[in-house]
Amino acid sequence: MVNQYSAWKYLLLAIIVFFGVIYAAPNLYGEDPAVQISHRVNLINESELSHVRDILVAEGIKFRSIELNVTNLRVRFDDEEEQLRASSQIRRVLQNTDSRYSVALNLAPATPDWMAELNALPMYLGLDLRGGVHFLMEVDMDSAIEKSLQRSESEIKSFMRSKKIRYKSVQSDMTMINLRFASLSVRDKAKLEIENQFRDFVFVTRDDASNGFIEMSLNPTALQTEKKLAIEQNISTLRNRVNELGVAEPVIQRQGEDRVVVQLPGVQDTVRAKEILGATATLEFRMVHGNFTDWTAAKDTGRAPIGTRLYERTDKSPVLLKRSVIVTGDQIVGAASGIDSRSSTPNVTITMNAKGADRMGDVTRDNIGNPMAVVFIEDKYEFRKVNGEEKRIKTTVSQVINVATIRSQLSKRFEITGLDSTREARDLALLLRAGALRAPMLIVEERTVGPSLGKENIKKGFLSVIIGFAAVLLFMAIFYKVFGLVANLALTLNLVLLVAVLSLLQATLTLPGIAGIVLTVGMAVDANVLIFERIKEELRMGNSPQASIFSGYEKAFGTIADANVTTLIAAVILFGFGTGPIKGFAVTLSIGILTSMLTAIFGTRAIINLIYGRKAVTKLAI
Repeated sequence: MVNQYSAWKYLLLAIIVFFGVIYAAPNLYGEDPAVQISHRVNLINESELSHVRDILVAEGIKFRSIELNVTNLRVRFDDEEEQLRASSQIRRVLQNTDSRYSVALNLAPATPDWMAELNALPMYLGLDLRGGVHFLMEVDMDSAIEKSLQRSESEIKSFMRSKKIRYKSVQSDMTMINLRFASLSVRDKAKLEIENQFRDFVFVTRDDASNGFIEMSLNPTALQTEKKLAIEQNISTLRNRVNELGVAEPVIQRQGEDRVVVQLPGVQDTVRAKEILGATATLEFRMVHGNFTDWTAAKDTGRAPIGTRLYERTDKSPVLLKRSVIVTGDQIVGAASGIDSRSSTPNVTITMNAKGADRMGDVTRDNIGNPMAVVFIEDKYEFRKVNGEEKRIKTTVSQVINVATIRSQLSKRFEITGLDSTREARDLALLLRAGALRAPMLIVEERTVGPSLGKENIKKGFLSVIIGFAAVLLFMAIFYKVFGLVANLALTLNLVLLVAVLSLLQATLTLPGIAGIVLTVGMAVDANVLIFERIKEELRMGNSPQASIFSGYEKAFGTIADANVTTLIAAVILFGFGTGPIKGFAVTLSIGILTSMLTAIFGTRAIINLIYGRKAVTKLAI
């Protein structure tokens, strides 16, 4: 009997080994200390690149390279000392010019360009290995409900005007909307009409000597829906903000009814991370009131007319806006900049959801030719001691980022014109597309894993892999001789393929993941032990070496498959029911099982066939 493989099997094995080495290699190159510059509104372009280069050259700071990406600028350095110096200088110069610049420290993969073009990138390292920051953030659900009621307040006013129902006042607070009417008959008529239109509310009527009242509060289903929308939109917006920090593999997931867990591995500037994530921003569309003379008078006297509020534009000039909100940023589903075909001036095309489109159409139909403003609102929280007790204080900063004239009735899609340049149009579109937090968020818990602790975890984790790997190699070489050396070669290839697959999938490696690798090493060599012991048993039974090799691989396969399938089932269950690190362990273990089956059976058989397959062998070195 002759044991040999067809040429195509060796070719397939060679291709697998080649690509395994290519996709595992990026993990050997490490990372470069880097400074990432981005802008909350504008795209970074060549002028900022030249400016940053001039800053570094003027300060005598040595840098390795400057890369201009789609949304940010990244400067690489040879050591962390230069990185810190550069970060300080760049932040000082740029943020004095525009506070919306974001300057963050991070670690950038040092993978060669030709590998990156093949999508050969290193594995991501989890928070426990790389260091970084962990935040637990709480959504201010009271503010979410309050904003929802404010939007409904404006809709109710417009609806009653359209039905010619006279009302005295419509006011909302944090729990309900209160409608006041001059008579009970008008109130009852209004109640019939409003109940049919606003089905998400529970209605309660009351009266006094001269007025009739309707109290509207969200029903339990609508209340739950609003809370769900608030946390889902906030998670989506947080993902966009994390991009400013250049985090390779952030973890952003919901926890409970109103909390979100954010983990940012590799972030060195934790203070900046906290500033970016903790800042809450929303957009509002409001009608402009009066003209520049009225605005200046209101600013000089500090008193705005009834029903209006004084704001500042980005250039610090005043503008009076009506208190009634048309739509908010959470109702925008798309935005794109372009050129208006009629006036050949820059514009931004906005796409609203159905609810926002109806509201925008109703308001703008009656305001053609009048200016409308876009307000950027940011809520900030801080803890202050009040009467000896530490309390959470919220401050709100509002700024008008755009004022444009309404040319026609607007609906689902409309244009914002009156912009000074194509750059301003592009910036506004980017801001609108980025989305707004539906409700403010507060950081209630913060944990930082230092880079030194992460490095220590990596050192110990990989030391455990090396010790386990070396011990197995030594045992196999002594106990099984030539066959043991073949198994060692297959075991090495198994590790390479495992790392390659994890890198190709851009999986995140954590300490439990390293535990999965160590376990995989033991399981991979276990398959070879079963095969080799079966071969020895066949030899003791008097079979020829070639027949023993054939029978050993054939008869051991069933046992190996059974053992690995049961372990794979356990790994799948762990992945399905586990969270975070447990999922990482399950993924590593699952991939390791599959690669070990390939290398322990197919790989070693191919090498054994090369050594013994074409020879008249009388004895095996096993």
